Amino acid sequence: MILNNKSLNLSNYWFHFGLTAIFLASAILRFWGLGRFNTLVFDEVYYAKFANNYLTGTDFFNAHPPLSQYIIAIGMWLGSHLPWDQQPMNGLAGSLLSTWSYRWLNALTGSFIPLVVAGIAYQLNRRRSYALIAALLAGADGLFLVESRYALNNVYLVILGLFGNLCLLIALSQPQSKRWTTMALSGAFFGASACIKWNGLWFLFGVYLLWGMAWLLQWRGDSKKTSLGAGLVTSESQKMLMVKSDSTDAPWHVSTFKTRFPQSQALGQNLVSSEPSVGSKPSALRAKHWGKTSLVNLTQLNGIQFLVNFALIPALTYSLLWIPHLIMNPQPGFWEAHYRILTFHEKIGSGPEVHPYCSKWYTWLIMLRPVAYFYQTAQSTREQVPAYPPLPKGYGQVIYDVHAMGNPILWWLSTAAILLLLLLLLQRLWSGMHGYFPPTTVNYISLYLGLNWLAQLLPWVGVSRCTFLYHYMGASVFSGLGLAWLVDRWLHREQESWQIAAITVISLILLAFVFWLPIYLGLPLSLRGHQLRMWFDSWI
Repeated sequence: MILNNKSLNLSNYWFHFGLTAIFLASAILRFWGLGRFNTLVFDEVYYAKFANNYLTGTDFFNAHPPLSQYIIAIGMWLGSHLPWDQQPMNGLAGSLLSTWSYRWLNALTGSFIPLVVAGIAYQLNRRRSYALIAALLAGADGLFLVESRYALNNVYLVILGLFGNLCLLIALSQPQSKRWTTMALSGAFFGASACIKWNGLWFLFGVYLLWGMAWLLQWRGDSKKTSLGAGLVTSESQKMLMVKSDSTDAPWHVSTFKTRFPQSQALGQNLVSSEPSVGSKPSALRAKHWGKTSLVNLTQLNGIQFLVNFALIPALTYSLLWIPHLIMNPQPGFWEAHYRILTFHEKIGSGPEVHPYCSKWYTWLIMLRPVAYFYQTAQSTREQVPAYPPLPKGYGQVIYDVHAMGNPILWWLSTAAILLLLLLLLQRLWSGMHGYFPPTTVNYISLYLGLNWLAQLLPWVGVSRCTFLYHYMGASVFSGLGLAWLVDRWLHREQESWQIAAITVISLILLAFVFWLPIYLGLPLSLRGHQLRMWFDSWI
């Protein structure tokens, strides 16, 4: 064996050291050369200007809710009062500002996303190795790096939605009498995410799907009325039949179930599960509760608790966050503003005639059409960029390109992983509808990741307006968590081949991140170097 379970049981010291290293690396990459292009990049032409309008008291209309512009405005104000030199500066946002001042808070926020992803992963199965791998993969995603380096709003939408998920998982792990505050905080984060963009509601939609499915599975429970919501086995004799696999954090199962329904273990057995096969000799017999994930407590939330925390509180949070905008811009009013936002987006068409980088939702799964946020050429690296007027096409020898694209290897493997988990989930749900769906860690993590990924993706199916690859960012977090989960389970398997596969996947992702790093950071590239990174015509 290359690795053993003992070596994978990370100590607190190494776990925190690893997370700290990932955070520092993420922060350095986001802050390094933050003011490189002294201009407004991509949608900074909207958000930086809108944020400055709050500081100058200028009336304006925005086609999105106001929270991200508040945050960017706070960053501008704080940044302009910091003591060190903040060159270069420009007046493109309406005031003389340094590029650093309207970008630094985005960079800081984006640096924390890998840590929040790690927190969600840890809450799902209490395994440090899974949390560390999830954080590493999140830190190696190029799209999040690009979005964090400019005054854009998607990093705020994602991190607030992830905080809502993290608080929900923490609340479910707490005693029922003590979870009210954390649950309310979860609802507030979901409401704040929707106040960045309306598609922040997809995070809340995922919670609705998850809670509804948990109740449906409990309703379809077996004749012995085993509680799926609480994750408890009512029969003491059944408790003694639970077996633990050779992995230290593997889920617990009832051997009689696997004898009655062996087909539920067939799909993806070797890929996602370290469960012993039917008829194998159990490695331990202990009286423990099933599963090591708090998700089994979902049905402890009754209808009133759920509506208060995930309908009333999000709606109240969302409404209250509009107050500063309405004070500074009393017209249009609250409801009129929402009507104008809705009609604005309904009037936006789709296709290359609207924007050259429009992409359909189904193309996001394979990253068919990334977005070029900035592109200019120069004769040498000594020239100032951007230059006005820009050089004619084909005249420059050095290319500066900021491409909003994910890490291709991470992206494609994550899509394959989440589709595999969905197939496994559908197969087990089908078995559950005709027999029993055991509340194991494998089943509930598959349910959590699969439903949240679908909640982030499916609402875009019916959207007719021009959409972009960055609309997939929320879904990519859950597909990345799915890949990290598979890799972590491969590392814990005894067979050396699975451990080699896991190490290979991580290595390829990190190498790909380094290879495409110049177009995430907008570093100078030769014509040949740029062509090497544009693998498909649709990427250009």
